[in-house]
Amino acid sequence: MTGRRGFLRVGGVPHHVAVEGDGPVCVLSAGLALSWFDWDPVMPLLTPHRTVVRFDRPGHGLSAAARTAPTAAGEAHRIAGVLDALRLTGAPVTVVGHSIAGFHAEAFARLHPGRTAGLVLVDASVEEHARPPAAPAARTALARALGAALAAAGAPAALGPAARRTAVRLSRARRAPDPAPAALVRRCYATRRVLEGALLENAHYTAVAAGLLALRGRHPLRPALPVTVLAAPGSPDGTDRWTSRQRALAELLGGRFTAVPDAGHLIMLDRPGAVAEAVLTTA
Repeated sequence: MTGRRGFLRVGGVPHHVAVEGDGPVCVLSAGLALSWFDWDPVMPLLTPHRTVVRFDRPGHGLSAAARTAPTAAGEAHRIAGVLDALRLTGAPVTVVGHSIAGFHAEAFARLHPGRTAGLVLVDASVEEHARPPAAPAARTALARALGAALAAAGAPAALGPAARRTAVRLSRARRAPDPAPAALVRRCYATRRVLEGALLENAHYTAVAAGLLALRGRHPLRPALPVTVLAAPGSPDGTDRWTSRQRALAELLGGRFTAVPDAGHLIMLDRPGAVAEAVLTTA
């Protein structure tokens, strides 16, 4: 498949999607408030061997604003919807989830086992005892109200790109700078749309985690599904306990655990080769 990029309507929302490379399909889904271009360092290592699908969730990157609050099942079905819209409905795919998108990737593997060839979790979020929070509608309203107030004050244009740069630097090994082009950062992060998308996902983080725990009880993974869990030691909570939790996640999923030294939470920026190797050897 030759490279293409554009917008596809999934669930009534225009999603920004980029497809490059040839071979078996893998889907890359980035963490909260990140964009499709955050996978750029991994792309030249994957595209000679894989058809790589990157997409922005609603309120992220260049996709349209989010209409509804995220759920574990809803994000799993979103991945399926993107593949359907691309007419990639043949062979199963390898799903790669970074940070909070690890919840989404695992949910996809549980709800769409016949479409899953492998699962790669990149310093994925882990919440072992999450419970559904109270008043989800109020959380949504509060996130939208805060986004509207900050937008009215001009915060996205004034602070959004700088906040993105700072967050990326703090999430990388040795506080390395953000490699994303300035024009792309401003195009995405100077907008109310992306600010509200990040606030909405953050407001429902615990609910999505609890939703995944419920799916684990009802939908086992496909037997012998290849799973790789990559972890940056000490990231993102700054303790060795993070590595232990990631190792336990790999054991729970019956997968392989790989520690990635010299990397922060944004492993795909610090050690793109480790991510590519995981994808190419998982399925």
